[in-house]
Amino acid sequence: MPAVTLGSRTLQAGERPYVIAEIGVNHEGDLALAKKLIELAKEGGADAAKFQSYTAGRIASRHSPAYWDTSKEPTRSQFELFSKYDKFSPQDYATLAGHARQLGIDFMSTPFDADAVEFLDPLVPFFKIASADITNVPLLRQVASKGKPVLLSTGASSLAEIDMAMNTLAAAGNKDVVLLQCILNYPCPNANAHLNMIDGLRRAYPENVIGYSDHTVPEERMLVLSAAWLKGALVLEKHFTHDKTLPGNDHYHAMDVHDLRAFQQNITLLQEVLGSTHKKPLPSEAPAREHARRSIVIDRPLKAGQTITAEDITYKRPAHGVSPLFWDEVIGRKTARALEEDHVLRWEDMV
Repeated sequence: MPAVTLGSRTLQAGERPYVIAEIGVNHEGDLALAKKLIELAKEGGADAAKFQSYTAGRIASRHSPAYWDTSKEPTRSQFELFSKYDKFSPQDYATLAGHARQLGIDFMSTPFDADAVEFLDPLVPFFKIASADITNVPLLRQVASKGKPVLLSTGASSLAEIDMAMNTLAAAGNKDVVLLQCILNYPCPNANAHLNMIDGLRRAYPENVIGYSDHTVPEERMLVLSAAWLKGALVLEKHFTHDKTLPGNDHYHAMDVHDLRAFQQNITLLQEVLGSTHKKPLPSEAPAREHARRSIVIDRPLKAGQTITAEDITYKRPAHGVSPLFWDEVIGRKTARALEEDHVLRWEDMV
C-alpha cells in the first residue's frame, strides 16, 4: 500500500486523514486574523493550516476574467481580486510559520510564482501545487527540485495532463506526490463533486497516495469530506474561515471550526465502526451463536427405536443440540430412547 510522510505523520490506508485547513486569503490581509485562523484550525483538529502566496502582478494579467460565482464574489477581474489580498511579505509568512510551529500545527502555503517557492522552502514541510498550475512546467520543476513531498491538485485536469505533471516532477527529481481529486467550481455543486474520481485516480496511480480538495458548501454533518475519506482519500483539504457569513472570496464555501470538529467526530466514529477486514465471529457474538442459532428439535413424540423422518423434526432456537447442518444425517437414524415433542435433539439420542 502506498504511504507518504507529511510533516510529522506517515499516512497509510485506514488511518485518520491528514486534514488541511485552507485559510488561503480568508485573512483578507490582516496578520492578526491570520494568526487567529491558525489557532482555530488547531482547535478544530486540523493537521495543517495553509495559506496562498502570490502577488497580483505575477499571478494574473490585468485582463484576466473571473471564473467564480460572481453572485457570491462580485469582482470581475482576477487581477483585481488578487490585488485585494497580496498584502503579506515573506517575513509575514515566516511569522505565521513560527506561530504555527508554536501551536504544534504544520504550516503550508501554496506558491504561485518562483519567488514564493524560494521564500516558502525553509518554512514548509511539503509543497502544494494548485490545480491551475498543473500545466505550469517551470513551476513544477522548481518545486520538485526542493526534494519535498508534493500535493498536486487535479481540478479541471485530464489523465494525460496529470501524467505530464507527474512525469515533469519525476524528471526534476521528485516522485513523492499526493494526487488530490478536485473540481474547480467555486462553490462546487454536490452533483459535480464526483468523489468516485478518487477511485479512478487510485486505479490510474496505484503507487501514489490519493487525497481530496473540497469546494462544496459544507453542511452540518460534513458528509462530503467523511465520504471522501471512506473512498480512500488520506489527505483532505477544505477552505477554512472564522465566519462563513462573510461576503466574497472563499468564505461562502469554507468550513469553520465547528464544521472541523464535527468532521473529526465523524472520523472517530467511522474508525470505530469500520474495524477489521477479515470476516470472522467476534467473541461478543458467542452468546448469539449459542442461543440464537437453531438446533434440530423433535416435532412430535417418538418411540424408542423409531426411524426418524423429515416429518418428525423441525428446527428451533437455541443451538444447544444437533445443528441443522446435519439435517440429512439425522433423517433415517433410529432413536435410542423415547423422545418427547419439543425435545432438543442430541447425538446420544440416536443410534
